[in-house]
Order: sequence, then structure tokens, then C-alpha cells
Amino acid sequence: MSDEEFDLLDELYFVQSFSYLKESLGWEESLLLETLDSLYQKSFIKCLSAPDLERFDQVQLKIEGKNLYFLATKKGLMAHNAL
Repeated sequence: MSDEEFDLLDELYFVQSFSYLKESLGWEESLLLETLDSLYQKSFIKCLSAPDLERFDQVQLKIEGKNLYFLATKKGLMAHNAL
């Protein structure tokens, strides 16, 4: 797990919007989208259309990511806490 992935998972113990993550971490959009995509591909996060509406289809994070919410999965939390 990269340092960026670890730092991002730190923020995802609760549902967070893309804009909150961008402001909180102070990252460029491209870095944030790439890191979200990497975590999503590893099943470490799940994507939501709204704070209480999980997406179950395949999400194209680099295209849709700015409009979504994110939450760490159990698998992601386990990996995060193992370090």
C-alpha cells in the first residue's frame, strides 16, 4: 500500500465526498482520482452516488469520481490497520 493510499484510507472510515477529500488532503484532482481508482480496484473502498446510496455497478472513477462519495470496505480497513 502506498503512502497516498494509506492517507486516503485514513479519511474513509466514514462516508466522504470527493470535494471533502480534495480539500482535506490538499491533493491535485488527478492524484486523488488515481489513488481512489487504485483503492477501488483492490476492493478497499466502495463508491456511493449519495451518502446512503451505494453503487453496485462498475464505476469509472476517472470519469465519475468527482460526483461520488467514498467509504472504506472491511477489506480496506483490515489492510489499513495491518500497517
